[in-house]
Amino acid sequence: MLLQLEDLLQMKSPDLHAIVQRGEPLDLDAIADTSYTGIDLSMPAWFHKLMWKSFRKTFHRDPASGDIRGWNVKVEQTGWDRPPAAKLDGEGRPITFGHYEVRAAAGLKFPRQWQGGHYLDYRFAGNTFFDWPARAGYCPLVTVNPGSSELLLGWEVFNVGGLMIPVGDYWVLRREGSLAPADLVPRPVEKAPAARR
Repeated sequence: MLLQLEDLLQMKSPDLHAIVQRGEPLDLDAIADTSYTGIDLSMPAWFHKLMWKSFRKTFHRDPASGDIRGWNVKVEQTGWDRPPAAKLDGEGRPITFGHYEVRAAAGLKFPRQWQGGHYLDYRFAGNTFFDWPARAGYCPLVTVNPGSSELLLGWEVFNVGGLMIPVGDYWVLRREGSLAPADLVPRPVEKAPAARR
């Protein structure tokens, strides 16, 4: 039986983790140059009110290297019946954060003996010093239903100096559609904080 978004929204962490454990590797060709509505499934209500429950994740194939990278986009918290509108900065551009690269997980050791196909590596994707939580992200990402890239499920894991820290936070991604050329965001240039005088 194929799982739907509504099924995942009702699941508790053990059931979500079981999907992460058995989920299939990503179809990189299918997710390249697409965007997904993200929905947090595990954080408490106060976090959702203070921060967010929904967001956007993107996947863009770099034409030079062929690698897939992406970024998060802050969105208006209006639900997910339709793709939510991006929040804009003072110059009318979408507010982005948490850049990552899609990497193969083969041969790497993850918590709870996870042995899936791909993960999102935030560590060397150009995130600024001040986006410190994202700089440690090392998040498994799997397909929910075999042969389909419509629903993806992610698990929050941090890699801090080689120490793997699993968090009981899961999030689902539902496909929105293709990335338009105007949606592309340059890879950020990592900058160290300015020295105090």
